[in-house]
Amino acid sequence: MDIGLYHLISDVHNEGYIDNTLDSFLAEIEKGLGKKLIKLNIGQKYEDVFPIIFIKSGGVEGKFKEIYERFDEPYIILASGIHNSLAASIEILSFLRQKGKKAEIVHGSSDYVVKRISELEAVFETKKRLQSARVGVVGKPSDWLIASNMDYDIAKKVLGIKIMDIDLKELVSEIDKEHDYRSIREKELYDTGYDKGSIDGALKIYRGLRYIVDKYKLNAVTVRCFDLLKIYNSSGCIAASLLNDEGIIAGCEGDVPSVISMLITNYLTGRPVFMANPSRINITSNMVTFAHCTLPLSMAENYRLDTHFESGIGVGIKGNIKTGRCTVFKLSGDCKSFFVSGADLVENLNDKNLCRTQINVKLDEDVSYFFNNPLGNHHIICTGDYSNLIREFFK
Repeated sequence: MDIGLYHLISDVHNEGYIDNTLDSFLAEIEKGLGKKLIKLNIGQKYEDVFPIIFIKSGGVEGKFKEIYERFDEPYIILASGIHNSLAASIEILSFLRQKGKKAEIVHGSSDYVVKRISELEAVFETKKRLQSARVGVVGKPSDWLIASNMDYDIAKKVLGIKIMDIDLKELVSEIDKEHDYRSIREKELYDTGYDKGSIDGALKIYRGLRYIVDKYKLNAVTVRCFDLLKIYNSSGCIAASLLNDEGIIAGCEGDVPSVISMLITNYLTGRPVFMANPSRINITSNMVTFAHCTLPLSMAENYRLDTHFESGIGVGIKGNIKTGRCTVFKLSGDCKSFFVSGADLVENLNDKNLCRTQINVKLDEDVSYFFNNPLGNHHIICTGDYSNLIREFFK
């Protein structure tokens, strides 16, 4: 996505001179962002451009008042430290606040400006991508997800996401047709030495689900996957893993709030995401053990294949995720609340009594949230601390 500047300068100033004095200011920002800032024409709308209003001098407040209704909220105002740019920006921000508009001044060191613009660009781009996002729910949510409902109309109104129901029978029909989709990971999976017949079955599910994704032009999908165990004696763990690595967000158990949480996290951060159960909580150490039988293989430093935990059949994934900072996130089904915390991924576990991929995570936020007001069972983890970025998105 491009970043564009609407330039505003007072008529009494020499714009050529002003531009020369601002060259180094803009050059440092472009260097930090790794991209050029394009110049936008006031009054013109642009596709795939994150717009910023650049106040180049003082004395533009009246001019801004005449044209501000041509811009969409939120108003992002870039101010330099010269030519009374900041003074004018503060007056403009005060005016916008009086009008009840969402607005912010970006001003400070080049490092801060780059960081803040990058955050705001990620939020802007995510919101734009969600406006055209399509999520498929294959089969109904699993019977045990009694608190994980999603209001499709609210998701459309608040986030722009279109959610559609797809009958599980349609997926079964496509799995049986043996579609000719191939994952770049297939040879790698067979080379693990795991049972070939089990991998064959898991890849049949992947190919059928991949067809469904293409047919309905889905950006994300969640499947009532435990029903597949009864039909095919195989799980959807490999299918979900491969789809996630292909940039198609895939969740488990028909859990709609979780797959939407995955989609938001992936769009904001560009990182692969892990959907997991809180399996143990230590309130003294503020530690949570998260576990599940699938994750994107690109998220694992190394992995081995095992059976699906609950059923003891099919193919699950025992992945080890890099330790360090991470993010834990969950959106509520009514889109009115969310939980997010920065955290430290402390260690990977190998407990035979838990789902195959297991991590111990020390949260920044109080883990008593899980005991007092949790937003359902499944939560979403990605590497890197993006908790402030997620909060910014919901602002």
